[in-house]
Amino acid sequence: MNWIIALSIGLRLLGVGYSILLLASTRDRRFGFLTLLLTFMTLRQLLTVRTATTGIEELPGLVVSALTLLTVYYLSEYVDEENAVKTQLQRANERLRGYRKAIEHAGHAIFLTDPDGTIEYANPAVETVTGYEPDEVIGENPRLWQSGKHDEEFYEGLWERIASGSVWEGELTNRRKSGELCWIDATIAPITEDGDVERYVAIERDVTERKERELRIEDQNERLTLLNNTNAVLRDVNRELVAASTRDEIESEVCERFASSDLFDVAWTGGRGLVDGTVSPRSCAGTDPDSLDAHIEALCATDPTPIEAALDGSRPVFTEIDDEFAGAAGGAHCVVVPLAYRGAEYGVLVVMTRNADAFDLIERDIFAELGRTVADAISAVESKQTLAADSVTELEFQLTGIDEPLANMAARLDCTVAVEHVGGGDSDRVQYVTVADAESDAVSEYAAEADGVDAAQHVYTHEGRSLFRLSLRERSIVATLAQYGASVESLSLAGTSGTLVARVASSNDIRTVVDALQTTYDGLTLVAQRERERDVQTEDGFRKRLAGELTDRQREAARTAHFAGFFEWPREHTGEEVASMMDISQTTFTQHLRAAENKLFSALFDESVTVS
Repeated sequence: MNWIIALSIGLRLLGVGYSILLLASTRDRRFGFLTLLLTFMTLRQLLTVRTATTGIEELPGLVVSALTLLTVYYLSEYVDEENAVKTQLQRANERLRGYRKAIEHAGHAIFLTDPDGTIEYANPAVETVTGYEPDEVIGENPRLWQSGKHDEEFYEGLWERIASGSVWEGELTNRRKSGELCWIDATIAPITEDGDVERYVAIERDVTERKERELRIEDQNERLTLLNNTNAVLRDVNRELVAASTRDEIESEVCERFASSDLFDVAWTGGRGLVDGTVSPRSCAGTDPDSLDAHIEALCATDPTPIEAALDGSRPVFTEIDDEFAGAAGGAHCVVVPLAYRGAEYGVLVVMTRNADAFDLIERDIFAELGRTVADAISAVESKQTLAADSVTELEFQLTGIDEPLANMAARLDCTVAVEHVGGGDSDRVQYVTVADAESDAVSEYAAEADGVDAAQHVYTHEGRSLFRLSLRERSIVATLAQYGASVESLSLAGTSGTLVARVASSNDIRTVVDALQTTYDGLTLVAQRERERDVQTEDGFRKRLAGELTDRQREAARTAHFAGFFEWPREHTGEEVASMMDISQTTFTQHLRAAENKLFSALFDESVTVS
């Protein structure tokens, strides 16, 4: 056998065995085909052994056998590479399936868009964030759920950033399919290839609950800060009220406290005229007089004006006006607070602010209480000034048919009523009056039926005049005067007419007193106004005057009774024992003591009407 033939057959048999081995290990049908091909080629080679003459004739067959064996080898290498590629592809597909599942089950909305922003993919979570199902947003642009809360400049900046290849992160306010607003925490990133943007991926997370909670906390903090600042202003106002000694100081300090606060801009006080209702400012802080005049004109443009509504309704009035007051172009928020105390009207306090939230936390009752506090302070300083002033203004009024408890009694009984003293358990509603030209029983019967009188106690009757202690249900003209810091010098009513003389400290606002009386009582006419220098009696002067009026025996009886504890309770010594000390009878002692007491109390109460 020629060696060439033998080698060719050996190569073919080797190829058949190698192919069978690869077929068994890889189960690749291509190796099965090669196995058959090599088997048939080997059989043919064996059949040609007997007929071949020389080995040279089989040389091509030897080349074919070698090439076939190489084919098996290279196919095995290709199969290994192919299997490796398949393994990699399978692993990649598994990862992609894992990624897809992660995206499908992610709690955040995930979008893929083309470079123009058209949505190509959306995961199921998009419905929880936008309200739209995934199929509804495919082919749409994310502007579908824009809320209009962001301007064009905002979106231009967003697109400029992601188009340059950078990631954009931020918060968006969108509108769900239902129309409700929601807050979104968004991340938008470009997907690039060789520097070119192929797609964009957007991840959106609904943070509405967190945002609303933050806004609530922020609002609570702002409101708490506002409340603290307001309380600070009110504390400052109350502190200044205690320290102020005149009405001008009170009003100036109140206006200054409000105007210097971060919450408020301007504050002023003023009153309305009785004839034409015009408003006249008295104190102001935070603006100039020209701006204040323009503001008052704008404030009083409505009918009724907020000032009339506040004073007539005895309640604060909150309003907005359109003017340029204190630089608040287009609008100012105001509160008009009536300054009234127990029926006395002292004008209004007006506070203005450009902060629309400044009045949100402040209850109306707080401003109402502030108005009463300021008015109370004004009443107190004016009363103090009237009591302590050396220079007073004496006002004389003629009364005709006025409607007040004592005047109604004088008209009904056709008698003369004079006020002797005001004060007692119920302050100015308790008055001691003398009644002439009427029986005491008739006065008691009238008082029991009169609407304006709660009770009447007959004290005594002397020389045709009866003294009564009256508890009035309605406020009287005397009490009205007291609220404005005026003291009553005398008040006498006879039938339907009468005369009232009052004293007011010259430093007080005389017009306010007159206006208040004429507004309350139609039948009251001011007939005289006189300036007086009041004699101020010192304690030492009072002692000397009283001592001069007492006789020696009266002074001795009072002194002995005092040091003997006769006026203590329980008494240390009886009247009989004190009389024995003086070596006089008890009757004589009692007469001297009563006379001394009468002179003492006359000095305290008889000179003029007093208000305690």
